[in-house]
Amino acid sequence: MIDRESLEKYDTTGMYKVYDKWPQIARDAYQSNLEPIEFKNIEHIVFSGMGGSGAIGDLFLSVLSKTSIHVTVVKGYVLPKTVDSKTLVIATSVSGNTLETITAVESAKELGCKIICFSSGWKLEEFCQKNNIAHRNISIYHNPRASFLAYVYSILKTLNSIIPVSKSNIEESISQLEILSEKISSNNLTDSNPSLTLANWLDGIPLIYYPWGLQAAAIRFKNSIQENMKSHAITEDVIEACHNEIVSWETKSEVKPILIEGTDDYIKTKERWLIVKEFFNENKIDYREIHSVDGNILSKLVCLIYQLDYCSIYRAVLSGIDPSPVDSIDFIKNHL
Repeated sequence: MIDRESLEKYDTTGMYKVYDKWPQIARDAYQSNLEPIEFKNIEHIVFSGMGGSGAIGDLFLSVLSKTSIHVTVVKGYVLPKTVDSKTLVIATSVSGNTLETITAVESAKELGCKIICFSSGWKLEEFCQKNNIAHRNISIYHNPRASFLAYVYSILKTLNSIIPVSKSNIEESISQLEILSEKISSNNLTDSNPSLTLANWLDGIPLIYYPWGLQAAAIRFKNSIQENMKSHAITEDVIEACHNEIVSWETKSEVKPILIEGTDDYIKTKERWLIVKEFFNENKIDYREIHSVDGNILSKLVCLIYQLDYCSIYRAVLSGIDPSPVDSIDFIKNHL
């Protein structure tokens, strides 16, 4: 296990301190004085963003998956050809300078889409001001990935007329975050901390299995492992994996399977989980299970992301790695 001295030594800029405050950051964002905005005649919503900002689109894609709203997530420069005047483009760039997102917003303007942008300012805000595009300035907390909940709950506050998540469900999700924080924060560096326990086990390449509806948590965990732990990671839809990837286990591997399971997964998915676990047990393949909290889909996703993000920070510290720097990303950006 680790102690606070280790956290201070390796997490040199104190990213873990921001995660300790995640529930309060979420509550402050939702209770902020951000002005809500309504958009009429919307048939298609596009979430545009990269990296930590792109994960926001993944979350809302899952949240809106059981509605009649057509949702697309764009992680790149190009908008789908189906966008038009009845499309709302929700662009997020925590840094405010993400080239791909700014390019997508420029295209959205040319194509006559409705647009709203969320950023900490800079180039994206300047473009919005020059072109009379709605923009909400949201503070950055340490780095884009650590700012995740500030942006999620700011979007929920601003676009509640478009994103049909009830106030009671939003409040439930924040309450669940507060309960979870007692278990996983740096104030509980004991064996009872599920994020720390998983981090102690996670010394290989993680393979993250997920069910339909929880893909956003799996993708976010993969990204956090890559950025915080500086390690490779893999994601697999558990149903699709049973038709191809499962064969990979017929040879020895350093890959570590992690099963993200929802408390109310589809009945056939629950059956599949049992079969996959039986296969792993018979073949003496060590795996770990992560279960979602009870509640609505927003609660499930934000709590899974909170628990798994913190696991990646703890694992980085256990490996003597500073989770904050992303030198390779900086190299790419500096060459664009």
